[in-house]
Amino acid sequence: MIELRKITFDNFNECINLRVEEDQQKFLASNIYTLAELFVVKTNNSSFIPMPYAIYHSDMMVGFITMSYVISQMNQNENYYDIYRFMIDKKYQQNGYGKEAIVRAIELIKTLPHGDASKIVIVYGEENKIAKKLYTSLGFIENGEKDDDGDILFFNVK
Repeated sequence: MIELRKITFDNFNECINLRVEEDQQKFLASNIYTLAELFVVKTNNSSFIPMPYAIYHSDMMVGFITMSYVISQMNQNENYYDIYRFMIDKKYQQNGYGKEAIVRAIELIKTLPHGDASKIVIVYGEENKIAKKLYTSLGFIENGEKDDDGDILFFNVK
């Protein structure tokens, strides 16, 4: 059973020590970088509300996921949730934890914890075929758009 738990002082070090395989490192920033980035976002009155979680299987941390609520500056009907960093530690990959973690993230997002939204967005690097397969299997649809870094955007309309 996969559970998402908030990052706290008690699990912070464990979270930053999670690692992916060497060939996967090019696809995402480190967990410490992500947590530092979220601190900067949170302290600068951004229209981006961070939602970082540790991924647990029973009482064992197996991964890390960061979502956000993005508030549109133009139209409130265009607010959306974003799953923008996601990883399973290399020791726990190939056990179905990743898919179940994304399902739990979607369930959390559907409770609208920070407000209404028009969609859920997930981003992946074009070379990351495993991520593409996972996201497609969960109903995300690639719409041809790319973010500022050139990564492909998947949308799952709420």
